[in-house]
Amino acid sequence: MSTVRHPSTASPMAAATATDSRLADPLFAERYRAMSARDARFDGQFITGVHSTGIYCRPSCPAVMPKPRNVTFYLTAAAAHEAGLRACKRCLPDAVPGSPEWNVRDDLAARAMRLIADGTVEREGVPGLAQRLGYTTRHLTRVLTAELGAGPLALARAHRAQTARLLLTGTDLAVTDVAFAAGFSSVRQFNETMAEVYRMPPSAIRAAARRSPSATHREAGAVTLSLRLPARAPFDGASVLGFLAARSIPGVEAAGPGGADYARALRLPHGPAVVRLTLSGTTEAPAVQCDAALADVSDLAPLVARVRRLLDLDADAQAIDAVLASDPALAPSVAASPGLRVPGAVDGEEIVFRALIGQQVSVAAARTALTRLTEALGEPVDLRMPGEPAPASGGFTRLFPAAAAIAERGREVLRGPGRRIDAIVGVAEALAEGRLTIDIGESRDDLEERLLALPGIGPWTAGYVALRVLGSPDVLLTGDLALRQGAARLGLPAEPRALSAHAEAWAPWRSYAGMHLWNRAVELGAPRSGARPQRRGSLRPRGGARGAAERCATPAPREPATARWS
Repeated sequence: MSTVRHPSTASPMAAATATDSRLADPLFAERYRAMSARDARFDGQFITGVHSTGIYCRPSCPAVMPKPRNVTFYLTAAAAHEAGLRACKRCLPDAVPGSPEWNVRDDLAARAMRLIADGTVEREGVPGLAQRLGYTTRHLTRVLTAELGAGPLALARAHRAQTARLLLTGTDLAVTDVAFAAGFSSVRQFNETMAEVYRMPPSAIRAAARRSPSATHREAGAVTLSLRLPARAPFDGASVLGFLAARSIPGVEAAGPGGADYARALRLPHGPAVVRLTLSGTTEAPAVQCDAALADVSDLAPLVARVRRLLDLDADAQAIDAVLASDPALAPSVAASPGLRVPGAVDGEEIVFRALIGQQVSVAAARTALTRLTEALGEPVDLRMPGEPAPASGGFTRLFPAAAAIAERGREVLRGPGRRIDAIVGVAEALAEGRLTIDIGESRDDLEERLLALPGIGPWTAGYVALRVLGSPDVLLTGDLALRQGAARLGLPAEPRALSAHAEAWAPWRSYAGMHLWNRAVELGAPRSGARPQRRGSLRPRGGARGAAERCATPAPREPATARWS
């Protein structure tokens, strides 16, 4: 925490504000202890505002400890900005994993933060953000100000500043291009904001980063860049990349040998992009190297947000592992895979179609069907990765098909039982017509209710989509046969009701417990087993499967079928 004093923020009024905040904050003592210990586990979970120096820091900042009366803790950088504070040059509080709160919580503030990180305010304005959330602009502003200390405009402004810092330190884009790519409406607004937030002009921010021995830079064209995305430790990155690699669709995705890296093409608000993700950093400070090529650099913010969600980089792994390891049956698995993540999604609609197309078939068969669909209906993509000479290198040829294309021509391409095809095309039509939306700004209850209203979709698919798309941390799909067999392998109840009862102790992290159970089933090879009949048009899974962990099925409303994450 900087030792430079700024009299304008060290006034008696500022001190009184800090004192009032300390008295009103029920977590002040706990947070102050974490700050005193310089505990990096709390970086990104809250921000330390020091009114005597006029700056805000990460909890692990190595500078001299401020006195309690001079400290206020904030949940967002925007709230610190609103209090007249600026980012510490020493600890760079914005260069840390994001708060896990926005993925754990399902309330209005958390859903708004997810959409703001995805660039919704830059694309649609605050009225568009409020409309997406189903509230008036006035109500949304009131809630965010009360809970987070800043309204949507201030939160979006802070996010633009963080995006601009990423571009300044990670690319060779001209400063003017950085301003507009980050979402600022003018260069003047950009310069003023960066000076206010970081107390440095943009050119100085770039120069300071280039002097750092830990910074890496590559030649970057107008739409090609390389970024380092920090992850919250511990981080089992190999497992999450391996999960994605095992399900990769040729032409859309590619994986390196041994799951060391993963790459794919994806659709962003202003055009396509390709991205390669490689594990980097250390055990104590894990990170992911993100090399990307974008059709429009203004899509950087949604790209970063979606990659972070795909790899679950912000999860509070230590808190999760502590809860799960308290169960003796799960403790060995947690010890073997600390920091296990739940894979997310870069495209919610894609996850729905993957789940439906993969029903009742092996992972290999699902990949074949998805590849055929993509080759027939996917949009061509022609982008090159950083440092690669040819377009479409790494196997990128197409984007995953859009819902409108599947609705129009899906019956020509899809194979299998008629009811399954009807369900897939029906979902595509609902998405294309706007009757169904798959959006990170939705609540889990609303999303599952809309999905369950569609023919051929039961609780397993609805829960799985919530888990992957929303990042819901407390979804345990006890109707999944592979999960139950993994539970049995660990000495846990295999009957759904008994497993649900036992799993109450894992709340609110049952999604992560499910990953441990699934991994156990996959590692050991699940035995042959069938499932009870399905209802409401869902198809009955075939018995005698070679390992239930190799099945993906459409669930029934009451009794989900054998399935594997697809």
